[in-house]
Amino acid sequence: MYTYESEGEDFLAKAYAPGHITGFFQIHEHENPHRKGSTGCGIVLNGGVTTEVKVGKSVEETEIFLNGKKVEGRTTRTVTEMMTELPVRIKSWAEIPTGCGFGASGAGALGTAYALNSALSLNQTVKCLTEYAHVAEVVNCSGLGDIAAQSSGGVVVRMQPGGPEFGLVDRIPAPEARVFCIVLGEISTGSVLRNEAASARINSAGKAAMAELLKKPTIENFMQQSKDFASKTGLMSSRAKDVIEAAKACGGLASQAMLGDTVFAIAPNSQEFALYEALQEFGQVLEYGISTCVPKLMKE
Repeated sequence: MYTYESEGEDFLAKAYAPGHITGFFQIHEHENPHRKGSTGCGIVLNGGVTTEVKVGKSVEETEIFLNGKKVEGRTTRTVTEMMTELPVRIKSWAEIPTGCGFGASGAGALGTAYALNSALSLNQTVKCLTEYAHVAEVVNCSGLGDIAAQSSGGVVVRMQPGGPEFGLVDRIPAPEARVFCIVLGEISTGSVLRNEAASARINSAGKAAMAELLKKPTIENFMQQSKDFASKTGLMSSRAKDVIEAAKACGGLASQAMLGDTVFAIAPNSQEFALYEALQEFGQVLEYGISTCVPKLMKE
């Protein structure tokens, strides 16, 4: 916990963290939030959240803004409270949709941790900053495994749950690929994670998906296991199913982002144009790339 007496100077810092789409997962409950989390697999995107923090005499209370609008920002607020007793003005700008399975809350939490560390000269390591963000996510039920993936980059396999002190990740080597997304609606992460019946289905399907993925750790198998997971858990919406079938018909691989009513798709064998056209029938197509980017500080 950090406090100081300022002589009127404001301290500013800015950081960026990438988005992340989970294809399948298994919930691992634990009374220790450092050990609580998920195993599973997902892809880190080249679109994310940029966060700026301001600390000083001009800041009288902690306020959080997302894309120019004041928000509650529980996960980000928790990170702030763990790192300092000072009031902080936090402004985030998202290149990814929020509440739709893109890991926006995790990206905002990581960016806040990195920026606060710089603004207050806390001299914390990446492991410590990642731990703050992970704990904030799990205690607020806004996510379980995004932080671990976003701190690694690429196609991330979460082998053991928890923050960096206890968690373990691996990666699937994958070529650069474009990721096309159709956002159909929001799903409350907390409402699903707190539902015992849903959690039981998720854990059964997630365990099976992980076993199958590890037999053949490729991006194509990841997409297949993700689709099977979405179907088995009952989380796949009827509209998402239609989009996924349309992607399959033109040679694409698609599934539903967890947890969100969003379809994500990739096109092996240079079928990207056909896939893009097929997805356009269902709404605006968002385009990202698989990224090895990790959280980073940005120049003012």
